[in-house]
Amino acid sequence: MPRFYCDQPIEAGQLLRLPEAIARHVQVLRLKVGDVVTLFNGLGGEYSATIAGIDKKQVEVSVKTFSAREAEPAHAITIAQGLPEGAKMDWIVEKAVELGATGIQPLMCRRSVIRLDDERAGKKMMHWQGIMAAAAEQCGRNRLPVLGAPLRFDHWVAQHSMHRRILLSPRATESLQTWARHQPGQAITLMIGPEGGWSEDEERLAINHGALCLGMGERILRTETAGMAALAALQALWAGM
Repeated sequence: MPRFYCDQPIEAGQLLRLPEAIARHVQVLRLKVGDVVTLFNGLGGEYSATIAGIDKKQVEVSVKTFSAREAEPAHAITIAQGLPEGAKMDWIVEKAVELGATGIQPLMCRRSVIRLDDERAGKKMMHWQGIMAAAAEQCGRNRLPVLGAPLRFDHWVAQHSMHRRILLSPRATESLQTWARHQPGQAITLMIGPEGGWSEDEERLAINHGALCLGMGERILRTETAGMAALAALQALWAGM
């Protein structure tokens, strides 16, 4: 059944005009009046709806029933990602949604390939929001991760956080897997360096602000691989906790 992220209020019994982008998607899929679709707005749960009308630019659906079904992980995990070049960040955002990340925080680090001013950051956030919505449609999630505005690493790391922060580094003396096996499942933030990794100054600054420095084993992983591998490992180790 086709699933669509619809960023507006939805109620059972409502006759709803779909946003233009979704209407185009409905037409590309060659759906017809009477076909059933699933809608979700990121606030939890999903709605079953039937296509009630289609014309060249508009699609209306009759919202039928609400289901409280969720596909969220047991523990909130945020990915704080040092910004790589654009295409890699797109991939990271998509896979983070699929693997259950509940937050994504882009960071401008010393070795980041790109720098974003306010205008470019706003455009990037809109682009990443679209990627998150499409990934949630595909993987069956009814909630989107919280996307933070890109921040300078030193500004972000100095902010107070209620969650434990874990900085992944090849210089760490303890592995993430070893640490996680002896910890209860919990909300955490995984800090991933950009291409070239963290600078030594950044690692010291993070540790001085309470971050725990852990590694991912004998191999050095690419920036687009490290966070996803860590996220998947924690989901497996903490499943059911």
